[in-house]
Amino acid sequence: MKRQNRSSQIFILAVALSLSVILSIDAIAQERVQIAYSSTDTINQPWTVAYEAGFFKKHGLDVELVYIGSTTVAVTAIIAQDIQVGNAAGSGIANAAIRGADVVSAGCVINVLAYELVVLDSIKSAEDLKGKSIGISRFGSVSDVAARELLKGLGLRPMEDVKILQVGGASERAAGFSRGVIAGFPSPPGNVELIPGGLPHRILANMSDLPKPYLLPFICAATTKSFVARKRETVKKVLMALIEASHYFKTNKEGTQKIVAKYLRSANKAYLDSSYASTVKILERAPYTTREGMKIQLDDALKLNPASKVTVDSLIDDSLVREIEKEGFIDRVYGKGK
Repeated sequence: MKRQNRSSQIFILAVALSLSVILSIDAIAQERVQIAYSSTDTINQPWTVAYEAGFFKKHGLDVELVYIGSTTVAVTAIIAQDIQVGNAAGSGIANAAIRGADVVSAGCVINVLAYELVVLDSIKSAEDLKGKSIGISRFGSVSDVAARELLKGLGLRPMEDVKILQVGGASERAAGFSRGVIAGFPSPPGNVELIPGGLPHRILANMSDLPKPYLLPFICAATTKSFVARKRETVKKVLMALIEASHYFKTNKEGTQKIVAKYLRSANKAYLDSSYASTVKILERAPYTTREGMKIQLDDALKLNPASKVTVDSLIDDSLVREIEKEGFIDRVYGKGK
């Protein structure tokens, strides 16, 4: 009997040791990468979906997902090598590059600017907005680009007819709006559902009202050229995870909304439904960076530094997406021809 017990103990110990070895090997195989996402609204959450649905792990990445509430700050962190890859828009990439920064877009899962201008209910027209202020996160950010384009679409001159104030992230803007510090703010679709206290408001303008979509590298995997050169396969794996996350986003509404609600810390159904519906329409199948959209951002950035020799080609590295597509990975995820 004692011999049987001893044999059982030895067997259990052997199994435990084997499992620990397997887990150790698995941990070694997973490459540690720090990745930044910049907002908790639905349109920005392909990153969190890739993380929560296990796509980063599937491709051998042990990701530390870091929240940095501004794409311009995320670009600064990438340049400083505090993170390896981060969510950034073409505006932040172009503005950093003309100042000599080593930064590039490896791919974008969203290439259009989908924003609306939320204003106080008392503001019924563009004329009513004159002399007032609207809030953004930071100058050079996506919200800044959206604010200026929405104002121009209304026939208003940014900073002259309407002041643009740096207020902070989505929650700070909503709070400033509720307190009357700002008369409005640009927002991704659906975010009005999250305004605290039910303050009366209206949508004065929407990017979809413009004559044609405003092309912008919006939800992009930004990194440095030097990191791509050193860790090409790592960046490729990040893009593959984002491709799978985009497909999951489009085909698993319930799972996606659970993830969005977790990071948003809100289960507001009206918001989850409206923001999901608008986001799935614009997610890219193959995440190439829009060159036309990047040129718009570069042309704006060059006004600040006309002597810069930066070109659109130097801001985009599409080689990894081409490689992924050529290998048939996107067809395997979506189904050929879909």
